[in-house]
Amino acid sequence: MSMAQISALVCGVGGFGALVAATTSNEWKVTTRASSVITATWVYQGLWMNCSGYIQACRGLMIAAVSLGFFGSIFALFGMKCTKVGGSEKAKAKLACLAGIVFILSGLCSMTGCSLYANKITTEFFDPLFMEQKYELGAALFIGWAGASLCIIGGVIFCFSISDNNKTPRMSYTYNGPTSVTSSRTKYHGEGDFKTTGPSKQFDKNAYV
Repeated sequence: MSMAQISALVCGVGGFGALVAATTSNEWKVTTRASSVITATWVYQGLWMNCSGYIQACRGLMIAAVSLGFFGSIFALFGMKCTKVGGSEKAKAKLACLAGIVFILSGLCSMTGCSLYANKITTEFFDPLFMEQKYELGAALFIGWAGASLCIIGGVIFCFSISDNNKTPRMSYTYNGPTSVTSSRTKYHGEGDFKTTGPSKQFDKNAYV
């Protein structure tokens, strides 16, 4: 179970780092190869260069994704069974489940923001009536999609970890079974000794009579 939580933490924290890198990057879109051949330069744009309507929406989604990923990482550290902070096992299980939900929300926000930005780029690229500068998908979009996938995977693993923690008391209950068996055996031997002493007393009485 600890290995599963460690892998979930690696996925979540790695995804959070990828989201930070994608949000701060300026390579969300790049000029097409046809235009770069003519001008001999590459033009990159990110989320922080203009204030278009869809860019503001994508910016808000990515900021929300980064914020959720930050809090998800903190909850995940407190919810790990190998850490000494976080309280009891039930409290740690709740923190792990909460971290999973937060990571999933972070991944969904990032996936939505990157997909919205990519949809706008592809729509303008394939529109024959769009006469302005056309762009292609930048590296930051792929980094954002990869980070969103890692956050979702780590969140799902954390959410499933709570079901394994609920099974732990049942295992400890079955472990206490041998103590009851030994006590019953001891009781059985005690009754056997009582039965063996009974006939001897009755035999002595008959012999005396």
